[in-house]
Amino acid sequence: MIAPTQCRAARGLIGWSQQQLADAAKVGVVTVRQFESGAAQPRNATLDVLERALTAAGVIFIDENGEGPGVRLRKTKTANEMAIAGSRIERLADGSFGALIRGNLAV
Repeated sequence: MIAPTQCRAARGLIGWSQQQLADAAKVGVVTVRQFESGAAQPRNATLDVLERALTAAGVIFIDENGEGPGVRLRKTKTANEMAIAGSRIERLADGSFGALIRGNLAV
């Protein structure tokens, strides 16, 4: 389950307000506010929907692992990486798939 500090940090990474998180998770903004401030501990089901909403927005939650819990953003493909991948797919579609399977094509 996520910690209040992770929730606040995750919102900061994606630029969401407490209201935006509440809307995305379909919970009340008071629930988010109280959780992040430590004033209340929501039910596990509520924590789950908060975590899922943030994950869907690109947040990755990092377990404590003795160093403290954290968050980071999922890496997205750059336009250049996507163009390279697209050209590789086109080459495969042009009949190069057999060469790839045989190990004769550098993708």
